[in-house]
Parts: sequence; structure tokens; C-alpha cells
Amino acid sequence: MPNFGKSVSREERVRMTINQDQIVHKFENYVPNDNSVDKIKMWKSRGAEIYYLTSRDTEQEIEIIRGVLTKYGFPDVQNLLYRKTGEQYKDVAERLMPDIVIEDDCESIGGESEMTYPHIREDLKSRIKSVVVKEFGGISMLPDNFPLNRNY
Repeated sequence: MPNFGKSVSREERVRMTINQDQIVHKFENYVPNDNSVDKIKMWKSRGAEIYYLTSRDTEQEIEIIRGVLTKYGFPDVQNLLYRKTGEQYKDVAERLMPDIVIEDDCESIGGESEMTYPHIREDLKSRIKSVVVKEFGGISMLPDNFPLNRNY
């Protein structure tokens, strides 16, 4: 999330994003939301394979995002995926075919129409579990044994 997010509510983060405040586009200043790094490290230590999908699509922006992930100790930063020219998020997800897609609800940019999972081909959706969290809400509420317990 943008670094200003540490000092404002989730709702204020969404409002600032909707208003396109310039600070929202300073990706190099992004910080992890709550305990997201520890949560993902825990999942990885229990055998989860971690991939990230960024909205950024230029080489420079992708490297900025990779740098932020590295700076804060996210595991598997080499697994940073992005859309190539002409691709949509669903194309990246369909190519990877993950067991689970964890994504936010895209509240500030249009909701479901901007999300990944709803656009995945119907014949593939049954093979991928969708978990939606509130935008800027983080993943803290997801169980520590998630996604490995398969009872979600």
C-alpha cells in the first residue's frame, strides 16, 4: 500500500486512490500492509509456492515493485508476474494456473470488472480458488495454515 496508508484508515486509502492523489502513484514508497510479509513467509515455510501479480507493466515500474518486495523481505520476488502487451490479468492467471488467487476487491477502480478471477475462463475457474479481500485491507485475517489446509 502507499506509505501514507500507515497513518490513515482503509477507507481513506480508498478515497485517495479514487481521487488519484499523486502520492498513490509513488510506487517506490509503498509499504507492506500489516503483517503481510510474515503471513506470506509462514505460508511459504509450510510449502506454498508464492507468485505476485503487479498492475505495473513497464520494465521500470516492474523493477520498482520488485525492489519494494525485496526491501521488505517478501519471499520469492523472482516470481513477480505482470501483463505483457495485449494481455489482461486473467491471461496471466490462466497461464500460471494457480491453486488460489488472492486479490483485493478493486473498490477504488471499479470493483469486480477490474479483478482477475471473474474474467478467468469458466472451464478453468473450478480449478482455481478465489479469495477476495478488501482493498487496502490486507491478508491478516486469512488463517496461518491457509492456503495449505484446502478447507477454505
